[in-house]
Amino acid sequence: MKLVTSSRFERSLRQFLRKHPDLKKELAGKLELLRRDPANPSLRLHALSGKLRGCFAFAVSYEYRIVVELKGSEVHLLAVGTHDEAY
Repeated sequence: MKLVTSSRFERSLRQFLRKHPDLKKELAGKLELLRRDPANPSLRLHALSGKLRGCFAFAVSYEYRIVVELKGSEVHLLAVGTHDEAY
């Protein structure tokens, strides 16, 4: 799978990592796992509903999520943050 970012996501990622530098290694590992195997159970990838219908989210840690959109062989990274921030 190819990970695709936008300038908006990259900006939010920089802000997230400034607040949570301790999660940088864990985040990188989860993104690599997503790239290699989106169905891996440790990601806890799940479909979203409501205004984010068609999107998915996975866990970086217990508290933090990344919202993605799956398009063929590409994974578009949309948002990162706590449950309330990302959704």
